Amino acid sequence: MRLDKYLKNSRLIKRRTVAKEACDKGRVSINGRTAKAGAEVEVGDEILIQYGTKELRVRVCELLESPRKEEGEKMYQVIG
Repeated sequence: MRLDKYLKNSRLIKRRTVAKEACDKGRVSINGRTAKAGAEVEVGDEILIQYGTKELRVRVCELLESPRKEEGEKMYQVIG
């Protein structure tokens, strides 16, 4: 699954366009490498998102194509 789509489906970022912008600005990385919006995400990957001065690190647990709102949180685990 594309990174921007994963971020939107998991509700880590509300809209896919905002997820794409964050990737384009270098604020998102997968397994320690800066990632573009089209990068493929797989189960077990670690994603780091920088929100201004805050950082969120998550591990990908599931890839769901069209999850309901309450299923979005099952797609990742916060690492710290």
